[in-house]
Amino acid sequence: MARILIIEDNVRLANLIAEGLKDKGYNCDIANTLADADAAIAVARFDAVILDLGLPDGDGEQWLRMRKPVSEPPALILTARSGLEDRINGLDAGADDYMVKPFAIDELAARLRAMLRRPGPRTQTVLQVGPLSFDTASRAASVNDRPLDLARREADLLELLMRKAGEVVRRQGIEDALYRFDEAVTPNAVEAIISRLRRKLDEAGAGGCLHTVRGVGYLLREHDG
Repeated sequence: MARILIIEDNVRLANLIAEGLKDKGYNCDIANTLADADAAIAVARFDAVILDLGLPDGDGEQWLRMRKPVSEPPALILTARSGLEDRINGLDAGADDYMVKPFAIDELAARLRAMLRRPGPRTQTVLQVGPLSFDTASRAASVNDRPLDLARREADLLELLMRKAGEVVRRQGIEDALYRFDEAVTPNAVEAIISRLRRKLDEAGAGGCLHTVRGVGYLLREHDG
């Protein structure tokens, strides 16, 4: 699941965007100021940013110009500024897309999908690890072409582990990817999701793919027999 940072000072609108995108399969965090956005980006990995321009502690366009685009997530400006010059300036400042308020959540979700398909670490839409396959667009998983019935967070976890196949993913990294900053996370939440996913993989014939590296994290790799 793609993780999105919504930078918007209108709390009600930010919450509406987050809820609408959640229904489309996105995991969203909210920052109401640019300072909050910088703090969020410093501690978590985001796949894209939705950015308002008129913010209490500065202008989003200037914030964009100060970013390092190679290492930071793509940005979609979402603003009431509708003039041609505004759109040109926003794109020239480093935005990857530009939308004007009011907007339809379906179009916003479609534009995010288009941004995430562009060349970069999320270009691949179908992930494959041994008998495991995961379609990141439809959120459908399968083992040897047989559908795997996963809850939303189980699917999110599987995608994360498949993207990092062969690497140990730390527990904190999983928690950061699966839960928003404002969500309460129980101490054993990650272990519970891991346990459910492992059981379903075992039952589907993909046993031995998901490994626990004690004291460190979890590892997904092709079962080597």
